[in-house]
Amino acid sequence: MIITTGNIYKQQEQSLPISLQKKVRGLCFVFILLTVFVNVAMNKATAQETKAIVTDTVPAEAPTVHSPRKATILAVALPGAGQIYNRKYWKVPIVYAGFATMIYFIQMNNRYYRDFKEAYYYASVTMKTVYPPNPPNLFPYPAPPNDYARKYDESQLKQGREYYRHNLELSYILTGVWYILTIVDATVDAHFFDYNINDDLTLRIDPWIPALGMKTPNGFSGGVNLNLRF
Repeated sequence: MIITTGNIYKQQEQSLPISLQKKVRGLCFVFILLTVFVNVAMNKATAQETKAIVTDTVPAEAPTVHSPRKATILAVALPGAGQIYNRKYWKVPIVYAGFATMIYFIQMNNRYYRDFKEAYYYASVTMKTVYPPNPPNLFPYPAPPNDYARKYDESQLKQGREYYRHNLELSYILTGVWYILTIVDATVDAHFFDYNINDDLTLRIDPWIPALGMKTPNGFSGGVNLNLRF
């Protein structure tokens, strides 16, 4: 069999498209593998980053609960501190106004009590002391401690002393009561600090008529229904 040069060129021209097609298919296959590999790698990297973010994220803190115990301790340690902890700032001036009033009455009653006590001692003891008659100015009577000794007699001075001593003791007691009330107020406010009070408070009034066939004592009766919603 004789193969001419023209036939050789024809065979080469027919074989060239086949080899190019194989190369294109091979390149496409390699490209697809690379694409899959890159996608898998990117997915792994993204998953690791997400895991790291979740691990490094600080968990959200739980909402703090208002503590009545803390409010009580603060109120005991410093009057008004419990009200500040409860955010009832408008109560702080009231707390200290009450203590200022009690301190004023304590000082006033204490001052009057001491004056009447000294005046009573002067009238009941000093003025009744018997001094020798001679010489006349050797033991003179001491001067009165205050004007009450000249203004009132012994019985009135005794009544005044007892009156202001009673008021002084009562002022101390009321101061202690006011101190306890400030503590109780702070504790109660702390208990109701997180309490949800619904503003939907309604009172509904509806007429009531008995159903047909219901026996009533007077033959006909009616009434009113009150529905309180809170």
